[in-house]
Amino acid sequence: MHVGRKTQKREKSAMSVSLYGNLLFVVIELVMAILTGSQAVLLDAVYDGIEFVMLLPSLFLIPFLYRPSSEQHPFGYTQIETLFIVIKGITMTAVTFGLIFNNINLMIHGGHIISFNTVAYFELFACVLGIIVTVYLYIKNKSMHSPLINMEMQGWRMDSVVSLGMACAFLLPICIPFAWFRNLVPYLDQIITVVLSLIMIPTPIHTVITGIRDLMLIPPEEETIEDIKSTVEPIIGIYGHKNLYYDIVRTGRKLWISVYITFDKDIVSLSKFKLLQDECILALTKKYPDFYFELLPDIEFTGLEENLNSF
Repeated sequence: MHVGRKTQKREKSAMSVSLYGNLLFVVIELVMAILTGSQAVLLDAVYDGIEFVMLLPSLFLIPFLYRPSSEQHPFGYTQIETLFIVIKGITMTAVTFGLIFNNINLMIHGGHIISFNTVAYFELFACVLGIIVTVYLYIKNKSMHSPLINMEMQGWRMDSVVSLGMACAFLLPICIPFAWFRNLVPYLDQIITVVLSLIMIPTPIHTVITGIRDLMLIPPEEETIEDIKSTVEPIIGIYGHKNLYYDIVRTGRKLWISVYITFDKDIVSLSKFKLLQDECILALTKKYPDFYFELLPDIEFTGLEENLNSF
């Protein structure tokens, strides 16, 4: 499957919006973190800062992802994208663990009180802005199915939910004006930061695990393999076969699917074989935006070959 230059431009345009949005967030959040001393706001600032730094090279990476495969690069350049995503996931995981330990240390030393109202209103603003960018990326990615944009969209969606949760949490000192709660107020910012970190950390860890699988050319998750099989086998089954063997790998956004088939009959019509492959490609196109598919006859060794070679 090949994608056009227009798709490449649309993807770059969508990534640029995410880039400028991240830059705006980083600047505002750093200012707010300094003014309020909030560790939770600092967590957001660090995350968005990493997003911004890692997003810059991704804009230059996009043209490589659309280059076709060749003898020198049989899988194209899509593994560059996977490597890029793995590095990003590792960085975010390490930073998150660092913030968790830092906030635990602050709680051990008595915590600190911040301007909860200011942080709450800021987080409401961040939530609204995050929703706007998420909707924009969702609309743009409907026709492209870009892993890079999808990852950015997930990041913005998570930021929106986190900001809303933080706004509600920082309004608790106003909503709960009881004496027993005042003892928890100095630790509220650190507790929120640690809880948010624990909620957010599975996402980059999962990204790293999936990316490493792809870099090592390990077959994708079982759900993807079963979906491909359920799509291909009803089509091939009409023509009759004894055995099917699948060779499926994923590099970045692209799936490489090879199906080896052993037919019931000795003679295979090339025209029917090509028709069978075209039908499989058409069915897979409805589910996967970028893939390579080949249907190959599996030639079994029967022992007759040695007899023929002896003549």
